[in-house]
Amino acid sequence: MPRSARLSLIVAYLGAIVACSTARDPARGFRLAGSGDLERGKALFLEYKCNTCHEVRGTNLPNPPVQPVFLGGSVSAQPSDGYLVTAIINPAFHSAAYPAPNAMENGHPRMPEYASRMTVQQLTDIVAYLQSRYSLRPVQVPSEYP
Repeated sequence: MPRSARLSLIVAYLGAIVACSTARDPARGFRLAGSGDLERGKALFLEYKCNTCHEVRGTNLPNPPVQPVFLGGSVSAQPSDGYLVTAIINPAFHSAAYPAPNAMENGHPRMPEYASRMTVQQLTDIVAYLQSRYSLRPVQVPSEYP
């Protein structure tokens, strides 16, 4: 293989590794200032009645009466803070990723927008609580050796 082709392959591979970050706070992009309080986040999750539609895996919160949208659990890539913040303050942005009965009602997201309903600290606390409920599962790398 020519040297330029090998170099191109290496650069493409490194670019793919950087682009596929599994971190909560990717090197580039949105980051919440400071850290949230997990207990306050859990209390706010209940206060805002998020558990009427969301089930948080690994908790003993009251289960939703409808088919839940699951949060938390074992994932191959942890959602970023930016993803969770966007889902909370602009749920229409992510609602297409869920089956229609879960996300949409009369053409609008079932989840209300919280942009004008909660403070930045409350948002930070809820995101911190949700982030604490995710765990990265080990990536299975195929081996060429038996």
